[in-house]
Amino acid sequence: MTKPEPVFPADRHALYEKHGYSAAIRSGDLLFVSGQVGSRADGSAEPDFAAQVRRAFAHLEAVLQAAGCTFDDILDVTTFHTDPENQFPTVMEVKREAFPQAPYPNWTAVGVNWLSGFDFEIKVIARIPVA
Repeated sequence: MTKPEPVFPADRHALYEKHGYSAAIRSGDLLFVSGQVGSRADGSAEPDFAAQVRRAFAHLEAVLQAAGCTFDDILDVTTFHTDPENQFPTVMEVKREAFPQAPYPNWTAVGVNWLSGFDFEIKVIARIPVA
């Protein structure tokens, strides 16, 4: 059995250390990426919602790159929203930029009432390409 390996992007943000979690875990040919939020380098939330979503996707991309993956390798997406009805148009705009054409990954969106000061979070499972 393969031992799971933590994966971190080059520019780790403060939340990983503050809350004691890995950006992602590589297990065999799968990458399990922790929920990425639109945080600044110090761990604080980006106040503008659209910018927060873009930062979350940028953090996700950095974690994927650290494992040798891209958005094309994503199999499953789960997003968390504090106000889904009002936030969905913005999220969908950024989603279309990240996933411009089929095949699209599985996607589950969940409305929540708390994200530790954030309004959006995205977590994924990706298949690590064979080198």
